[in-house]
Amino acid sequence: MAISRRAILGGLPAATAGLMLGRPAAAEPSRVVPSTGVRVPVVGLGSWITFNVGDDPVLLDQCAAVIAAFAEEGGGMIDSSPMYGSAQGTIGHGLSRLGDRAPIFSADKVWTSAPREAPEQIARTAQNWGVSEFDLLQVHNLRAWEAHLDRLVAMKSEGRLGHVGVTTSHGRRHAELERIMRDQPLDFVQLTYNALDREAEARLLPLAQERGIGVIVNRPYRRGALIDRFAGAPLPGWAAEIDAQSWAQVLLKFVISHPAVTTAIPATRQVAHLRENKAAARGPLPDAALRRRMAADLARL
Repeated sequence: MAISRRAILGGLPAATAGLMLGRPAAAEPSRVVPSTGVRVPVVGLGSWITFNVGDDPVLLDQCAAVIAAFAEEGGGMIDSSPMYGSAQGTIGHGLSRLGDRAPIFSADKVWTSAPREAPEQIARTAQNWGVSEFDLLQVHNLRAWEAHLDRLVAMKSEGRLGHVGVTTSHGRRHAELERIMRDQPLDFVQLTYNALDREAEARLLPLAQERGIGVIVNRPYRRGALIDRFAGAPLPGWAAEIDAQSWAQVLLKFVISHPAVTTAIPATRQVAHLRENKAAARGPLPDAALRRRMAADLARL
């Protein structure tokens, strides 16, 4: 299935994306990408580990069900990488069942130390997804970032790519990321941010706002470790103020309530968890005062 970037979600407003599947326009809150004005639903979908299922038919269908539920819930960014094993093909398998107007913002990465390998890798990534163009390509973990970023910027200027970005994870290489954000024409940065990993609040998130760069948050749950950490404790009283029904929703609301964050990309292979994540965006989010209280309380637990 050859789906163009624009046919997926690229330049479409969130209301249009919601109407594609008959959902009310307000069903999925969205944020504007500062550099382009494109709107992206605030809760996306990651694919690291969860979608690396090989050719197991049961797991492929399970992942396809997650992608279908994601689209039903308003869609948004699905993020992957050549580093993620078979995840790209799993996404392609799921997208092939949705049709050409699925409200998906396609995001993938370049991951190679040899810049000459990038064109073939990008072509293979597109083939795995079953798309002709991407909404976003990112330099994965800053690997050979200068050459790759030059290539991606050229693709964007030629109309073959919607947005360009760079990524880090696990709180690494923040100083270098900051320099790149100051000097390079980025549409997005992707970084780790959650209620306990808050280093990005000091410089990177304010800089993204200052420079008009969208922010994608990875590891909002630390691969589920934060949910496990708090699972034995009752929800704090303030959870009711933001209609948080679970620890997962508490943690996700904290992340997406930061004004610099464009979208978060929790990964899951469970439809129920996907719907729980999407529901977190629809209720009230904490204001600055409650965010401070949440951070302090969660650090003590």
